[in-house]
Amino acid sequence: MSLLRALQSLLLATTVSGSLLLPRQANSTNSTSGYAVKTPPLTTPWTYEVGEHPWPQYPRPRLERAAWQTLNGVWRYENASVPQAIDTPPFNQTLDNPVLIPSCLESGISGVQGTFNIYSWFSTSFTVPSNWTAGNRVLLNFGAVDYQATVFVNGQRVGQHTGGYFAFTFDVTSYLSASGGTNELLVFVFDPTDSNPYVIPIGKQTLTQSHIFYTPCSGIWQSVWIESAPSNYITDLNLNADMHGNVFGAITTSQNASTSAEIAITARNSSGSQFTHQVYANQNFSFNYPTPDLWSPDTPNLYDISITLGNDTVSSYTGFRTISRGVVNGIQRPLLNGEFKFFFGTLDQGYWPDGIYTPPNMEAMRFDLLTLKKLGYNTLRKHMKVEQDLYYQACDELGLLVIQDMPAMDPLHYFDTPNCTAEPILPNATQQAEFQRQLEMSIRQHRNYPCIFTWVIYNEGWGQATQPPWPSIALTEVVRALDPTRLVDAVSGWFFHGAGDYLDNHHYSEAQCGAPVYSINSAPYDPAYIGIQGEFGGIGMNASIQNLWPVWEAVKTINQTYEINVSLDSWRFRGHQLIEDLRMQIEMYACSGAIWTQTTDVEGEVNGMLTYDRRVLRPDVQTWNSDVNACYAAGAARTNSSMSMMGSMAMN
Repeated sequence: MSLLRALQSLLLATTVSGSLLLPRQANSTNSTSGYAVKTPPLTTPWTYEVGEHPWPQYPRPRLERAAWQTLNGVWRYENASVPQAIDTPPFNQTLDNPVLIPSCLESGISGVQGTFNIYSWFSTSFTVPSNWTAGNRVLLNFGAVDYQATVFVNGQRVGQHTGGYFAFTFDVTSYLSASGGTNELLVFVFDPTDSNPYVIPIGKQTLTQSHIFYTPCSGIWQSVWIESAPSNYITDLNLNADMHGNVFGAITTSQNASTSAEIAITARNSSGSQFTHQVYANQNFSFNYPTPDLWSPDTPNLYDISITLGNDTVSSYTGFRTISRGVVNGIQRPLLNGEFKFFFGTLDQGYWPDGIYTPPNMEAMRFDLLTLKKLGYNTLRKHMKVEQDLYYQACDELGLLVIQDMPAMDPLHYFDTPNCTAEPILPNATQQAEFQRQLEMSIRQHRNYPCIFTWVIYNEGWGQATQPPWPSIALTEVVRALDPTRLVDAVSGWFFHGAGDYLDNHHYSEAQCGAPVYSINSAPYDPAYIGIQGEFGGIGMNASIQNLWPVWEAVKTINQTYEINVSLDSWRFRGHQLIEDLRMQIEMYACSGAIWTQTTDVEGEVNGMLTYDRRVLRPDVQTWNSDVNACYAAGAARTNSSMSMMGSMAMN
């Protein structure tokens, strides 16, 4: 019997009568490069629209240069099998297989759809454009490589980067072909997913998929590009703007000893009004932009920014808004621009059946976000994953607040004790220090995006020490020092040790939000903290076979869903019931925000607003909008003009 027929006989193959959003599309023809999408277990409407020139957009909108060239496209790939392979790089050789960059090796979009991709080689070639300014530096940029990348250019080792979610740059000027011709780029990737003794930030990736742990992503999964910059160029931009028009931060340059270099910053809004200010490189600065239009989910006003250091000009943008914490009518609340508005969103895991971590294209990525806005949400929690920069730009433009998780250290590693129990393998001192280094990297690379309002350090005890000193306490102070402009959720769910701004309850299916009730692992509500429901809902409904991830390891765990409804009408009624209960908790207790699980189905989880293939939307849009807006109204009713700001933490 075929796998498809076997699944059909095992599943409750209910035909979902929800909104059919986009049609299926046929496979595209193969090209002369040899690359073709490998049919994944489940497609999306964009699977075969990827093409051979994916993600043509400039990948880093917070610091964009005009002279750049994408290296995305069809590269070559070869499994390296053993770690010693790095000692004998395959210079000037054609690797075995075509592979699409960016992509996860495990994905159909990659053209490989491999498994157990621990050691890998990737190669391509590039030519520096002849019209780039002579004497400028050539910078090679990677959006993200999972997990450790060692880069070679023209037979020479350029450098190494560790961390599967973060961008890195190498100045490759001195490694380029002297004749101005073709340059060979070779990348060795090591991805120790589920490999002892590695305890690393990994999120929900695993080699052995189960209900809430999914297919891993190995390789170059975000964009690669080169760009031209003068000898003294801008390397980093830390720029924040508050509700009062104050702009503050620092601009780092490649010659960071040169603190006297002047930098011109010009801000411009959509109507053309602009303001220019002079600051100095590698020094903290502040200035005021008069009467700005503020950013919020209802009015996502953004200002274009132009920054000039000598011959280096970069484009960026910002939004004027202030995140703070204050007491409103006796209750600790998160504040946006000095006001409390209930935040409501989904747990957004960012997985794709055809691309795993990498969406097929920009349209697909924005589709998820637009769906959330259509349903009335003003927030999402980016769960156990850090996205590409274009994702956060889209949230800024659309007006979606983002709670940003730090991907957890591997929660699936266990060792057997003498008394026959399984204990989690927790990080040692070195691994804990590496977790902190990557947490700091996440904040530095993403603190410019107005949409992000909360940093999450830990989730549900994953990778947390089980005895003091509790790392969440020290890490909260690290986060505050790096970014005092946002709130900190030190522990989402459990185990809570008093750090951060929130007391974050997880409970399925019903909420326990700022209420005098709690369950195992969760802490009782403490009025010294902001009470939120970091995860709830999670009710499932089995999709029909054509919308389901048809992999047995996932299918057999569907019955682990917290609650399964056998019809769409039942699912919609139950969802209405749960949000109505949340609304009453907002009215009666200290509930300030909630996160529904989740945006889409993911592999063996069938509890999304959308099915995993993005073809079926479960909620009735009008009803769901009404229910969500009722929660916002309940939150608004808990505020008045006599709002007390005593004890507030101003986070300009």
